[in-house]
Amino acid sequence: MIDTAPDMRRVASGKGSEDTETGAADVVLVNLQAPVEEMARLIARLRQQGQAAIILSASETQTELFFFIEAGASGYLSRRSGEVELLAAVRAVASGDIYFSTRLRDQSLREQHTRITHRERQILQLIASGATDREIAAKLNISEHTVHTHLDRLRGKTGCHRRADLVRLALLRDGAGEPPG
Repeated sequence: MIDTAPDMRRVASGKGSEDTETGAADVVLVNLQAPVEEMARLIARLRQQGQAAIILSASETQTELFFFIEAGASGYLSRRSGEVELLAAVRAVASGDIYFSTRLRDQSLREQHTRITHRERQILQLIASGATDREIAAKLNISEHTVHTHLDRLRGKTGCHRRADLVRLALLRDGAGEPPG
């Protein structure tokens, strides 16, 4: 797609984060296929070189988005984004703006209207501290089944389907000084 745009040119491409030579590119598209931590190192290296990174990901979770924003990405798109959106993202980031997938912005707006309850916040905080479901139940004086019900609701509200994603969400929100929800 880049090659067909009259105002852009592709200067390099590579398969892995370590072997990617970006040349004189202002904006680097990073196809997320490696572990998140490796991608964070790549983003940091690109920023040191004065380049902006747009992450292309199969995932559309807010947790991953927050992680890459923290790492310094200038854009984040779903691999399902069309040509028009991809080119718009590259142009926006090249001009110094940030760009996040339309799907993610829409999801974010929906999630802003979804309230996380006080009990769900407590469970998120306990998960982030490493507590098991049994420990959470004992600490909050509820059954494990009730803990599972709250976790299912949290997964539905946040789009975080793995426990590690819930932990990351709790840590990111607490680290930013915001209560989860």
